[in-house]
Amino acid sequence: MGDDTMAMTYLVTGAAGFIGYYTSKALLEAGNTVIGLDSVNDYYRTDLKEERLALLDQCAVSGRWFFYRGNLEDADLVGRIFSEHNFDRVIHLAAQAGVRYSITNPGAYTSSNIDGFLTILEACRRHKIRHLAFASSSSVYGMNRKVPFCETDPVDHPVSLYAATKRANELMAHTYSHLYGLPVTGMRFFTVYGPMGRPDMAYFKFAEAIMKGKPIDVYNNGDLLRDFTYVDDVVKAIIRIADTPARGDSSFDAEQPALDRSSAPYRIYNIGNEHPEKLERFISILEEQLGVKAIKNYLPMQMGDVYMTAADTSSLEKDFEWKPSTPLETGLERFTGWFKEKKIWQR
Repeated sequence: MGDDTMAMTYLVTGAAGFIGYYTSKALLEAGNTVIGLDSVNDYYRTDLKEERLALLDQCAVSGRWFFYRGNLEDADLVGRIFSEHNFDRVIHLAAQAGVRYSITNPGAYTSSNIDGFLTILEACRRHKIRHLAFASSSSVYGMNRKVPFCETDPVDHPVSLYAATKRANELMAHTYSHLYGLPVTGMRFFTVYGPMGRPDMAYFKFAEAIMKGKPIDVYNNGDLLRDFTYVDDVVKAIIRIADTPARGDSSFDAEQPALDRSSAPYRIYNIGNEHPEKLERFISILEEQLGVKAIKNYLPMQMGDVYMTAADTSSLEKDFEWKPSTPLETGLERFTGWFKEKKIWQR
């Protein structure tokens, strides 16, 4: 549901990442030109990132796919990329991910998620980009207990540095939107999963441990709920959002300001499944589809974790006619099919 029907040129940062790969692939298959940027760092296994890049090389038509290997914080590199290509849209998905890693490696988050995002904002400002769509996270809801989480809820109590950097991104984006008229849209993702996913995510780690006959750590004794969202559904939302530049809200009331929009061209959307699932049920489906029972090591709640994530996606449905369409069983079947075919646990 974009405002352009012709092929366009996109910058996708984090193109070797899980969501970045699928977004780039969908854009290329639709006949667009995609310029990818990724550091291909070793936060998780790089062989998977290299495989994703190889698949993008295979699916791209000549002259429609370019890839740059480098860091977001490298202002010279980012400036060169923006100078060499005329972008219609920027989809910023690159970031240092992970809640628990931020507890032991905080510097990686300020460098990539703050300094790196500032580099992207500056480049978008200088080159007058028509729309920047950027990845935020459901983790910004932090200590909130009202569910489902709505974009108009306060997000002032993060419980991890990762969450704090994602909230900072939203505030930085609004500042640039207000000062320079840069259209920006933040996308709060809720537990995205699927084939070729991130090995640091619980479902991936569970599958590896189960197939190796090792115990899995089940936190809060399994009493956790997550809004698992299949990657194909997420990508459809990303592209619809990116193709529709944010506009200022003419009815914005500065005395009672809405938290998901502004008089500037700025919007925030949840991208989730609307149906949080018990962690125990998730594990039982995984066991059934892998054909192996898990050895469960029950543990208390982890530091920096939250009890439930649940998305209110009514704004996304209203503005973009988007609804998730992949049931958990179907999504996990696709993941486990890929996982078993590639024998990932044997690598």
